[in-house]
Amino acid sequence: MGMAFMSNRKQYSSDEKKAIRSIVMRRSGFLFIIGLVLCLWWPADILHFYGGYMSIAMLLLFVPKRWYIIAAVIAIFSWHVLLMIIPFESGWDFTSLQYTDFWTVTSFLRNTFYNGWNPVFPWVAYFLLGMYLGRLNWFDKAVKLQVLISSVIVYVCIQGLNYMALQPGFNESLAFYITADYLPPTIPFMLGTASYGSILLVIMMWLGEKAGNTKMARWLASTGQMTLSHYILSLTMGMLVFAVVVSKSYTGKVMIGEPVNPLCILSYAIIYFSMSVLFSVLWKRKFNHGPFEMLMRKVSG
Repeated sequence: MGMAFMSNRKQYSSDEKKAIRSIVMRRSGFLFIIGLVLCLWWPADILHFYGGYMSIAMLLLFVPKRWYIIAAVIAIFSWHVLLMIIPFESGWDFTSLQYTDFWTVTSFLRNTFYNGWNPVFPWVAYFLLGMYLGRLNWFDKAVKLQVLISSVIVYVCIQGLNYMALQPGFNESLAFYITADYLPPTIPFMLGTASYGSILLVIMMWLGEKAGNTKMARWLASTGQMTLSHYILSLTMGMLVFAVVVSKSYTGKVMIGEPVNPLCILSYAIIYFSMSVLFSVLWKRKFNHGPFEMLMRKVSG
């Protein structure tokens, strides 16, 4: 949506379009490189995938908004074509949730575009949906209502389909496809999560209209404007502090060792998020952007 907002005027000169595309391209490169570095520490990084999403989105910055939906459908369809060609489990050890040969050229490309944690296909569809939503007139109450109603209908249908798939006698292969969760990202998963996210978006729009000028809303806005910094800090400093709290060694491996009590994880998450909000408020008193946001802007303009 942010990319849609930064290119939302009706008319741009060719030089202006070139300048905006240049900024997006440099930012996508920045995220790709910093994400690869983070992969050495946290294998499930999403930043380098975002570099791929933004590179594709850059090509569609100034097209009519319907093309975002068309491109999103093509992205999801492309992933299903790849699914018929390449076994989804290629490169994966699902017992440990480790990608065994990530740092080879062939496997890196496979992971990036097809079967990684958040591969370009089909995950760029979420990015393109966000660009479509960013082109809508959110000041129009009818727009919010239309997005909410359509999203609720899709979400309810997907949940009903999931319920049917879990009933005795349902085709086992089809049930696996319908109920797949994240890995692999099938059509029901994509539609269910996209519709749920859109419902939350409308709710937050309404809350913003009612309470957007309160001190708490401004604090949360400051935190949201530093999302990149908080993402990186939570996966580095946050993980290290948590490892100390629970007396464990950080490995970066999802399925290694005994799991931590969920209540402990929730308590730490609440405390860490509260501290993140406080840090954001104090930081924004002196700086307009978060530390990594400033670094990205320094690199990309």
